[in-house]
Amino acid sequence: MTPARFQAITEKYSRLRIAVVGDFCLDRYLEIDPAKQEISIETGLQVYNVVNVRSQPGGAGTILNNLVALGIGDIYPVGFSGDDGEGYELCRALRAKPGVRLDHFLMLPERRTFTYCKPLVLTPGKAPLELNRLDTKNWSPTPAFVQGRLVDSVRQLATAVAPLILLDQVDVPETGVITAKLLEAVSRISRELPELLIIADSRRGLRDFPSVTFKMNSTELALLAGQKPPMKLKTIKQVALSLARRQDREVFVTLAEEGILGASPTGECEHVPAHPVRGEIDIVGAGDAVTANLTASLSAGASMREALEIANAAASIVIHQLGTTGTASISDINKLLVN
Repeated sequence: MTPARFQAITEKYSRLRIAVVGDFCLDRYLEIDPAKQEISIETGLQVYNVVNVRSQPGGAGTILNNLVALGIGDIYPVGFSGDDGEGYELCRALRAKPGVRLDHFLMLPERRTFTYCKPLVLTPGKAPLELNRLDTKNWSPTPAFVQGRLVDSVRQLATAVAPLILLDQVDVPETGVITAKLLEAVSRISRELPELLIIADSRRGLRDFPSVTFKMNSTELALLAGQKPPMKLKTIKQVALSLARRQDREVFVTLAEEGILGASPTGECEHVPAHPVRGEIDIVGAGDAVTANLTASLSAGASMREALEIANAAASIVIHQLGTTGTASISDINKLLVN
């Protein structure tokens, strides 16, 4: 990609308005100093002494973080937190980010704030070591009135914002933001506004999602198509093209060390190899960086090939950020991608 073309795409980012609909959580990092060793007198077990606590938006918030790093003009999170300490931290972190509008983000006493608590052992000269994560989730269905308010927000934003990103992060269906009721509304919006870019990703797979642009990994693609993973690249291309034609929407597939692939209903299929690994890596957040960069670049007029190149570079940058769920700025991507 030439410098002029990269600039032509990214200079439009500040004028974009993007809604992120999904499960926002709080990523809370507990930084542990192993030099401060202690044994509990009461239990005889090792004590992990936390010397610093830092928090940032996670889940759908990781996509939002990447959009902020790209300088997107207006970003609308659509989701909820609990009316609790973690919810306060999450809302404060969201509110502090430039361009983020919280008009459609709910704080509810009926829900707990989805939280990933990540203990990290920080030893000088070594990569951070993450211990067992402590999660806080909602295990009961999302109340009907909450679903209704979220649907109203999506309908309102669909006519005022382009595009929409959907991220289903929960393990138990109907306990988060992306419920059957919300997907019904998205299906209607997709039919009424066929030119509106709607990109969806789900950790439980996209089988029940309407005809929108799919972003998934190769294992999820195989399971959706009834294939046995892992599939060879040739088969992935064939399956992705078939799905794109059936959906009448583009399909994007992340391939880990093999890069990223895109397929369109018209038969276009592009594959961009991964960048070489440049040291220790942590893959957490790479997929969300891909989602954010695909959405931003396509909305700014990038071709499929150009969007894949930008998203692929962003993922390479993020995986080299250890001890955090990272982001990639325009400047970062420019240094790695443009030649």
